[in-house]
Amino acid sequence: MLNAMLAEAWTALVANRLRSLLTMLGMIIGVSAVILMLAIGGGVQKQVADSISGLGSNLLIVTAGSGRQGGIFGGAGSGASLRIDDADAIAALPNVVAAAPSAGIPAQVVAGPNNWATNVTGAAPAWFEVNEWPVAEGRPFNAREDRAGARVAVIGQTVAEKLYGARAATGQPVRIKGVSFTVIGVLEKRGQGFGGQDRDDTIVVPLTSAQRLLQANAFRGTIRTISVSVGSAEALEPAIDDISRLLRRRHNLRAGEVDDFQVANLTAITDTLSTATTAVSLLLAAIGSISLVVGGIGIMNIMLVSVTERTREIGIRMAIGAPRGAIRLQFLMEALMLSLIGCGIGVVLGTSLAKTADNFIGFDTEITPAAIIIAFAVSAAIGIFFGWWPATRASRLSPIEALRS
Repeated sequence: MLNAMLAEAWTALVANRLRSLLTMLGMIIGVSAVILMLAIGGGVQKQVADSISGLGSNLLIVTAGSGRQGGIFGGAGSGASLRIDDADAIAALPNVVAAAPSAGIPAQVVAGPNNWATNVTGAAPAWFEVNEWPVAEGRPFNAREDRAGARVAVIGQTVAEKLYGARAATGQPVRIKGVSFTVIGVLEKRGQGFGGQDRDDTIVVPLTSAQRLLQANAFRGTIRTISVSVGSAEALEPAIDDISRLLRRRHNLRAGEVDDFQVANLTAITDTLSTATTAVSLLLAAIGSISLVVGGIGIMNIMLVSVTERTREIGIRMAIGAPRGAIRLQFLMEALMLSLIGCGIGVVLGTSLAKTADNFIGFDTEITPAAIIIAFAVSAAIGIFFGWWPATRASRLSPIEALRS
């Protein structure tokens, strides 16, 4: 019986091809919009998740306070309030896994005929562990090389491409601010970070070497940043309190004096970003769903017209013994078939648009099976919901009145 109803529903749709196509158009647009919006939202979430994973887990960033020269105040990190022994003291705190002091230095670097402007980070060996950034080729520098102020460098993928092209970078010389270093490693590729920043455009050298050879005298012996890895997410807030108390005591700050440092919880920031991107994805999906509702209303209108046109057919069926439930199911099948066919076309169109959108929005969209399953489930629900009233109206017709029409 069900097969016969499906065959008859298909025959009815084919008999009115143009009307069926126009009816499905709303579903096609709605489903393709939902698929596209979810794909874009998923791509944004994936990009944020990749950026978060590149920052390291349970990470705190301690920066120096603002500096002042001749009455002019600089921004956060421009002062000289942090020193290497502050990092050593922080590393000894409970809940702290490691602490890596570092200082960023913009520099022009040269290798043979090639040169490139990049950011050089002078860092302790623990920097690689704290930031969870392994070396893809070669090796990182060690504590002995840091103490000795060795002229060694670990470079990012972008710097390696700009300076050495297809050649192997390890073992090659590189001049940083006129000082010769040897490349001993190449970092794993990280890609873009927040704001489109290229995280692979970097060079990491031992902190002692940076302070002795590359930093200006005004900042020699000081550091701008201490990256702190904490054992667990639950220990982040206690660790912040411990670090603040420790640095205030070490910097001889009295009660009421403003901190000459800042402690930022990157995990809290990234959690907020993740929540925001999830909300944006839901908003985009909700906007696309409006088209689905409009498509459902179109199906209901056309099915009501179909009931009016086929009143005599309904009367004949009921006169020869067709139960009301069978009449209702027949029209419900037609509404459901319109909805699902429109959904299938919409999924294909939405997936194609999402793939095409990669070339325009600057990041990969994320099409998940869940989005397609949800689209089909919603389409089926809309077909049943908006098809129920026309189907019920058809089943309630009086056989005698239907035959007279």
